[in-house]
Amino acid sequence: MPADPLRLAHDWLDHDAGPVVRPYAVTQGRVAPAGGEIDMMAFVVATAPEHHRGVRLQPEHHAIVAAAWQPIPVVELASTLDLSVGVVRVLLGDLRSAGLISMYEPPAASQPHDVDVLKAVVNGLRAL
Repeated sequence: MPADPLRLAHDWLDHDAGPVVRPYAVTQGRVAPAGGEIDMMAFVVATAPEHHRGVRLQPEHHAIVAAAWQPIPVVELASTLDLSVGVVRVLLGDLRSAGLISMYEPPAASQPHDVDVLKAVVNGLRAL
């Protein structure tokens, strides 16, 4: 029995889920963001829309900028866009390099943990 030509032309399309694109295709094979690491708890804010001129963006980049007009943490952005945190970090690196977003890392995320506090938590858990 010959294969359905319409089916062969659209094997990449899942009618329930929409177009299926692998994460490595979205990030063009990159696994690390440009410009250094991005903390999961960092806040992302889009900059002024007039800076978009001359910059070629993928649909995922546009979705990130649209979702980041209000400060939003990286993990919530990933959840909102239904993308993995790793993919979002790579795309955020692109946008940060292009000057289309700014990032704010909470002070607690950038400082090392206090060992005494961690020991007190462990001792409290053991006491339970």
